[in-house]
Amino acid sequence: MAQRVLVVDDDRTVSDVVCRYLEHAGYEVGHVGDGLAALDAVREHPPHLVVLDLMLPGLDGLQVCRRLRERPDGVPIIMLTARGDEADRVLGLQLGADDYLGKPFSPRELVLRVASVLRRAGEPPAPAAEVFVDAGLEVATGPRVARLHGRELTLTLREFDLLAHLMRHPARAFRRAELLDRVWGWSFGDESTVTVHVRRLREKIEADPAAPRRIVTVWGVGSRYQPADA
Repeated sequence: MAQRVLVVDDDRTVSDVVCRYLEHAGYEVGHVGDGLAALDAVREHPPHLVVLDLMLPGLDGLQVCRRLRERPDGVPIIMLTARGDEADRVLGLQLGADDYLGKPFSPRELVLRVASVLRRAGEPPAPAAEVFVDAGLEVATGPRVARLHGRELTLTLREFDLLAHLMRHPARAFRRAELLDRVWGWSFGDESTVTVHVRRLREKIEADPAAPRRIVTVWGVGSRYQPADA
């Protein structure tokens, strides 16, 4: 069965092109033009991924993203934005978008991004699932569950993969480009995506996100996971 992608964009020209490219790539594609219709469509026929425009009539893309993140199924979201303000893109990532593209964009690149996000979301657990434990933080890659002092954490797809990757290589510093390649599977892209996800993880696992002790910054290099007993 083809994977279903819901495109949410009120620009008919853009949405027609996006839908056509996705259909040619083998996806089942639905389209709506406003935020409330998007929430109804997700509820009635849950998609495998949502391509979500930031600027929508009525309920905007950020509000839609926030409401979708309240759902237990964790549907992946790729956000489209015509705004030049980086703060809007960062806010979208902070609300749980898995990726974003700025308009104008290449439809071929969007199809590649969709395939990358869906591949990550659908990857089966490794035969020998890993469990990482450190100072009350437990990450199990098989069931994809993370707990802090026994409380299950709400992590997006990318947040979980990023945390697991860092804990898999304790005390090793990674450049943002390396993390973009190893966690996102991209050989190109906006490295600020990594910065935002690191910040979000700190907000969820650090006692004091402003003074992180688990995911620390290595100046001039990038980030590393620092085990408590190191």
